[in-house]
Amino acid sequence: MDRLGIEFLSVFGLPPVAFVCLAADLGCRYISTGLTSYPYDPPSYPPFSLRDDPRLRREMTAAMRDRGVSIALGEGMTVRSGADIRDRSRDLELMAELGVRRVNTVSIDPDLDRSLEQFGLLAGMAAALGMETTLEPSPGLTIANLPAALDAVRQVGRPDFRLLIDVMHVIRSGSGPADLAALDPGLVGHIQLSDAPLVPVVPDYAQEAMFERMVPGTGGLPLPEVLAALPGDVVIGLEVPLRSQAQAGVGPYERLGRCVDAARELLARSGGRPGVDR
Repeated sequence: MDRLGIEFLSVFGLPPVAFVCLAADLGCRYISTGLTSYPYDPPSYPPFSLRDDPRLRREMTAAMRDRGVSIALGEGMTVRSGADIRDRSRDLELMAELGVRRVNTVSIDPDLDRSLEQFGLLAGMAAALGMETTLEPSPGLTIANLPAALDAVRQVGRPDFRLLIDVMHVIRSGSGPADLAALDPGLVGHIQLSDAPLVPVVPDYAQEAMFERMVPGTGGLPLPEVLAALPGDVVIGLEVPLRSQAQAGVGPYERLGRCVDAARELLARSGGRPGVDR
């Protein structure tokens, strides 16, 4: 299985059709996307909205068909205090129109019970449109680590509500390869790969995660052991934002080409656990 993809965060708002072509040219079959570009300051590219521009959706769909690329993950389904995830039904419909396979969620609502309720509602809405849902634990969020995410998945209690394993977040929040090896492989719906120092050197975790990760194999995370512990049939999205390189004029093909090459080398060495039929 050709497992590699390129994540939305890695391309700093590259327009959708160009993003599809970048992934295909680098030999990747998958991308993730949100419906709008983030408001980067300074912006790298003009803003876009797949939500508001049906022509852009058609162009992206045609490019994916022509280049053999699909959207493995839809981003942006965040649970927020004072907002109801049911108001995002139209966004879910648009993601289904684009062929999205699964949508990812996190919570920044400090009310855990309400977060769990919203996760369940989102998973039901996505399932009605033929998509599954993943939950991403991360330091600083309501679901901050792997044990909390496992508990949330159990409480939601749906087979189509699974885990997104962002290697940086999971290792930095205190779990390791043994914890990942202990997981039921059927619980893992998507993997995000990057590298980082094992101990943070940037005081603002969110800024590091959003803008300055490292090429796989160049940091301190135990990536070969992690990849060997995770299922071998799950898409691996390269979430490696390298803003300092981008601002220095290193283009996306060069930046992400290094990541693809490094990830392929790691995968060749580590393999992965057998997966499950889904």
